[in-house]
Amino acid sequence: MTQTRFRAADGAMLAYSDEGTGLPLLCLAGLTRTMADFDYLAPHLPPLRLIRMDYRGRGGSDWTGPDTYSIEQEGRDALALLDHLGIAKAAILGNSRGGLIGMVLAAVAPDRVLGLCLNDIGPEIDRAGLSRIVDYVGRNPSATTGAGFADQLSRSPGFTNIPLSRWREEATRLSLETQDGLTITYDPALREPVLAAFNSPPVDLWPLFGALAGLPLALIRGANSDLLAPGTAAKMRDLRPDMAFAEVPDRAHIPFLDEPEAVALIRKFLKALA
Repeated sequence: MTQTRFRAADGAMLAYSDEGTGLPLLCLAGLTRTMADFDYLAPHLPPLRLIRMDYRGRGGSDWTGPDTYSIEQEGRDALALLDHLGIAKAAILGNSRGGLIGMVLAAVAPDRVLGLCLNDIGPEIDRAGLSRIVDYVGRNPSATTGAGFADQLSRSPGFTNIPLSRWREEATRLSLETQDGLTITYDPALREPVLAAFNSPPVDLWPLFGALAGLPLALIRGANSDLLAPGTAAKMRDLRPDMAFAEVPDRAHIPFLDEPEAVALIRKFLKALA
């Protein structure tokens, strides 16, 4: 994967990757993650144009301060990237927060979105999962080595039948080894807007989901997810019986996307768009 950067409207330099030709698929990562979120999936995709980005404050993008770390700004940045690349419309695959951004884009800029695939996210977010995220966001791992961090990750609730080698790969994606120990790969100030949102009254996102009517839609759920409750997924399916759906066993939030169930659904979703 070759990374480069482009300049956003406010001058921030944002990292992205653009590989292949054909159907444009814009992949949007989770809250604290980077474009490496999709490394596991990439080898399983059909020929297409795979576009990834690091949100501001994450990975190779500039740190621009907590006031700019919002879904609205990240959505604007995603559209700016498509403009920079000269892409009129793209399919979107969103992991967790990336799925929320995708829903916003599909609602406010429907002419730019070919279809939306959500990875373990919906219009209702379980409080237990949010509490878990709030507990770690903006904080360096307590482990002092990559091996120790991998060992911690291997005990993540809800994830089973995963080799330690995968957790070692995850540790290198989620942290940087320094002389002083491990550091996170994003601006610690991201904690501020996350805490503010957690302590505010919940926002009703069901109208946002309703605005996706007519748009090709797919949903992946980790069978043990603490963020996307079974009842929420069931309601989404009731509202959109045409929505492609797959549940990935032995996974919590979020599936890695190279599981057979996830790969099959994503390929089905992309085939329908093509």
